[in-house]
Amino acid sequence: MKRRNTPTKEAVLDLLLRSGKAMSQDAIQERIDIDINRATIYRILNRFCEDGVLHKIVAEDGKQYFALCVKCDESKKPLHHFHFRCTQCDTIECLPIPVIFSIDTAYSVETVNCVLTGTCKECS
Repeated sequence: MKRRNTPTKEAVLDLLLRSGKAMSQDAIQERIDIDINRATIYRILNRFCEDGVLHKIVAEDGKQYFALCVKCDESKKPLHHFHFRCTQCDTIECLPIPVIFSIDTAYSVETVNCVLTGTCKECS
């Protein structure tokens, strides 16, 4: 379903593009240039996820981050891939490493959420 483009959607998408990293709703609300409430930001982010523009990453602390995967080549990035969260700078980035797992054929896996946590190369 084609959704109409709005200035708020454009502002959220532009911020994510400029940041080049996954961001939480709180971080988006702090950095966005326009007046927009928390519920609207979540609605926009979730619709972007539904439309395949973003993907949601849930960190080990339960916090949700939203990523465009701008550092990945979309044609080479596996559908199920790992993310890395730095505990020093709180950055989350997509890693182009395929997730290999084995599960009983009675289950049908739709999504995988894999977050590796540690210190990134910039903070090491």
